[in-house]
Amino acid sequence: MQKDGKMTYYIIIRGPLGIGKTTIAKKLAKEINAEHISIDKILEENGLDKINNDYIPEDFIKANEIVLPKVKQELAKGYVFNLKAPLKTCIARDKARKRVYGEDAARAVYKLVSGFDYGINIDTENKTEEEVVNEIKKRLRCQPKNLKVLVF
Repeated sequence: MQKDGKMTYYIIIRGPLGIGKTTIAKKLAKEINAEHISIDKILEENGLDKINNDYIPEDFIKANEIVLPKVKQELAKGYVFNLKAPLKTCIARDKARKRVYGEDAARAVYKLVSGFDYGINIDTENKTEEEVVNEIKKRLRCQPKNLKVLVF
């Protein structure tokens, strides 16, 4: 609950490296007038955004440890969406980004996060960003005033 007495609801967008979490979260937040919270920013602020030999899972785990306590508190008041696509798609999308993490990092993070299926799975394969955002919006039961979209 916020200081003003209003409940804050979280929409958590999670999935493997290169799946499009940040892109989808930013578009969704804009469309539903919500705050966007980025795991990339948390990584950067805590010095965990460095690439070492194309391998980042240790830093990814540290970032998750920073965010998890807050997320666990808020899960009862929100939604978790798991973005899904084959590993080869995630690797291809990572290669097309401005900041490329590399195939080894994509494989390691994919393995790390793919086993977690708590929430609503959204298949992103062969879908546009807008189609994914619309699918998420359709699954929201309500549109509370205080929304935060968290990339996790």
